Amino acid sequence: MTTYYKNHKFIIVILLVWFFIQLFKVICDRIETKKWHWRRMFGAGGMPSSHSATVVCLATLMGKYEGIDSPAFVISFVFAMIVMYDAAGVRRAVGKQAKVLNDILSNTKTNNFEKLQEMTGHTPVQVVCGAIIGLIVGLIC
Repeated sequence: MTTYYKNHKFIIVILLVWFFIQLFKVICDRIETKKWHWRRMFGAGGMPSSHSATVVCLATLMGKYEGIDSPAFVISFVFAMIVMYDAAGVRRAVGKQAKVLNDILSNTKTNNFEKLQEMTGHTPVQVVCGAIIGLIVGLIC
């Protein structure tokens, strides 16, 4: 193992988890729409949740290397719970509200409105799938 990897393994693993999940979403979108939408690489929402995967991977790595009784694990665990709750709750509600507002505004005489982003949150299944991926990657690495 190189010294660089040893010194930066947590951030490298977490960034790779995020990157490959986002790339998976781009590829799935390509299969579905027959077009490349690279904006999905940095967009929110979709299956699985990269937010959940990264924070659960972080918590798993902290538990594995620092111990589950360490402050680092407790902080990362609480952080993961907040992020996953937010992804499936608050941000999902925001996405639903954005869809309603976009529908209302598209039926008005005003054509110069900026369309709100509708895919901002996750379903509970997307959050759980992301969390499982993060757990598995954290345990393997």
